[in-house]
Amino acid sequence: MTNSCRIKLLAATAISGLVFGLAGMGNALAAGPGAQACAKCHEDEVASYSASIHGQKGNARGPAASGECSTCHGDATEHVKARGKTPLKNPGKKSSMSADESSATCIACHKSDNKRSHWEGSTHQTRDVTCASCHSVHAAKDKVLAKLTQPEVCFTCHKSQRAELNRPSRHPILEGKVSCADCHNPHGSVGPKLVKKDSTVETCYQCHAEKRGPFLWEHAPVTESCTTCHDPHGGNNEKMLLTKEPFLCQRCHVTSRHPPTVYEGFVLNNSTNADKITGRSCAGCHQLIHGSNAPSGKAFLR
Repeated sequence: MTNSCRIKLLAATAISGLVFGLAGMGNALAAGPGAQACAKCHEDEVASYSASIHGQKGNARGPAASGECSTCHGDATEHVKARGKTPLKNPGKKSSMSADESSATCIACHKSDNKRSHWEGSTHQTRDVTCASCHSVHAAKDKVLAKLTQPEVCFTCHKSQRAELNRPSRHPILEGKVSCADCHNPHGSVGPKLVKKDSTVETCYQCHAEKRGPFLWEHAPVTESCTTCHDPHGGNNEKMLLTKEPFLCQRCHVTSRHPPTVYEGFVLNNSTNADKITGRSCAGCHQLIHGSNAPSGKAFLR
């Protein structure tokens, strides 16, 4: 094939692709006036929308490429003619629409994302939480999408978690190093409490991989749920433990090869094991409490 033939073939391919793309775009365009018509009354909203990801002209998936305001609010032709007296569809926070109808407006474009595959039947969906309850569609920067400001949005409903995250031992969420969405999927999950993975332990292993194992000697609570011993949102005890040692361990280990409480060693006659609880910390001896690979590590001493 000569160079001239190649050039003609490439030109024909480009033209056909452009025609096909324009035809597809025409089918996707929503009917109604553009953002310029809306800006005459809604100047602030249009200005912030234009600075947001939804207002980016180069975003082929966004409203700016498929009808702008009409994509979410419907055809505003009669609304403009009546100077605002004809109501429009409003899926925002102050909407008169039902929760499912409001969210359906957003899901129409965002349904292909795997993060929302479990939205139907999720905790937030069944409690009438809408997309607009958390997201600011017109804002240039959506608070819930930034790690530093995301907790502000979540704390609007989750008051107890806000209190826990102000305790001495906690994850660095308020500093913006960890976010709620690092552990939870607010759009739905197959795991408990909307955790991102299938279980709590798998979610924790995303960061704490050294606790994953497999170990030759495994500690049952570690493989079942980290929340058996830890409060991930924060606590008053070191390492986010639910309660202090040895009381934490004594919830399961009521009896053992040596007295589990300091009092038992003194009360029982002829006992020489009272010193085993010195320092009131089981982990002082059982240091590898998350699991051990030592052949003689059955008691997690090494």
